Amino acid sequence: MAKEIERKFLVRNDSWRAGVSRIARIHQGYLSLDPARTVRVRTRDNDRAWFGAKGMTEDIERPEFEYPIPVADARQMFAMCLASVEKLRHDIVYVDGHSWELDVFQGLNAPLILAEIELATRGEEFERPAWLGAEVSHDPAYFNSALAVRPYSLW
Repeated sequence: MAKEIERKFLVRNDSWRAGVSRIARIHQGYLSLDPARTVRVRTRDNDRAWFGAKGMTEDIERPEFEYPIPVADARQMFAMCLASVEKLRHDIVYVDGHSWELDVFQGLNAPLILAEIELATRGEEFERPAWLGAEVSHDPAYFNSALAVRPYSLW
C-alpha cells in the first residue's frame, strides 16, 4: 500500500529562502473533503497534473495514492471541486539531505507558510533548520483540505 509519512511545521522567518532550489505554482481542488477519503486534483505550473486520494490520518501517517493525468482533464475536474487552495511551493534540500517543501499560500490563506517533510518511517530523525517553527502535524486545521474550506485569514 502507498503511504505518506509527513510532518508539518510553521515557519519562524524568511531565512529558508536562501536554500530554495525550485518554485512551482500549485492549484489543488477537492472532489471529496471527507477526512476518511480526501480526493483531489492538482496542477503544477499549469503543465502537469495529478489525481490523488488520501485516507484517514493516523498520527503522521496515511494511505496516499497519486497518479498523473492529462492537464485538460484536471481543468475539467476543477469545475466539479467543492473547494480549492493555491500556493507557491518552494523546494529545499537541507544540509542533512532531507527535502523540505515550503508552501506559501495565496488568496484567503495568505500569509500562511507551512514547511513539510516526508519521512520513510514515523520515528525517522531529521535536523531541524533554524527557520523551523512550531509543529502542526496533528492539527487538522492545517491540512490543505481544511484550509480549502476554512481559510487561514478567517481564523
